[in-house]
Amino acid sequence: MERLEDKLKQLVEQACGHPSGSLQRSRLLTQIIRLCSHKLWKEHTPYYQDALQQTWIYFCSNLCESTTTKAYDPSISSVTFWLNTYLRYKLRDLYIEQQRVKAKTVSTKTRQSTSGEVSETEIIDSLPASPDVPPILEDVRMWAETDSDGELRHTHIQGRPDINCQMLILKRLPPEVGWKELAEEYNLTVSTLSSFYQRQCLPRLRKFAEKEGYL
Repeated sequence: MERLEDKLKQLVEQACGHPSGSLQRSRLLTQIIRLCSHKLWKEHTPYYQDALQQTWIYFCSNLCESTTTKAYDPSISSVTFWLNTYLRYKLRDLYIEQQRVKAKTVSTKTRQSTSGEVSETEIIDSLPASPDVPPILEDVRMWAETDSDGELRHTHIQGRPDINCQMLILKRLPPEVGWKELAEEYNLTVSTLSSFYQRQCLPRLRKFAEKEGYL
C-alpha cells in the first residue's frame, strides 16, 4: 500500500507539472485513475456509479487546481483517502436524496388517501439512517466526544446546558436520532432544536471538517 501511495504521489506531481487539458496530463490522470480504482470504497447501491462518476469529475477538476473547491493537498492526505472521503460524502448525499424522494412520494399518497396534511417533521423522521457508517464519521465522533477545549459542551440553548452542541452532534451522527424523538425527550419543539443545530452546531462541525481537510 505504501509503495502504491508513493507511486501515486509521483504521478500527481508529474500530472500537475503539465498544463490543464494537455495530452501529457490526461495520460497521467488516466494512470492515477487506474491505480486508484481498486482502492476506492465499494458498496452495492443503485446510485453508486453516479457517485463514482461525480468523484472522478471532482478528481480531474481539483487535483492540481482549485476549480470547484479547494485543490488537493498532498501534505494533508493521500490521493486515495482524499477520493474516498469525497466518494463517501457523495454516496451519503445521494442516499439522503433518494430517501427524501421516497418520503415525498409516501407523504403525497397519504395526503391523497386521507385528505390530511403531512408535516415536514413526519417526512424528516421517516428517513431511515444509512446502514453503513463511513470511517470518516468516526473522526467526527471522536472529536465531538473528546471536545478538548469544551466549546461544544459550553455552546448550548439558553437556560438548557443539557442541550448543547456536543450532545446534538453525537445524536445526529448515523444512525441518527430523529428530531421528533429528540424534541419529545428534551421537551422542546423540533424547530427550536433544529434551528440551534443549524446556527451553532453545524458551523463548528464544518470548521472541524475544513481543518482536517475533509472539505
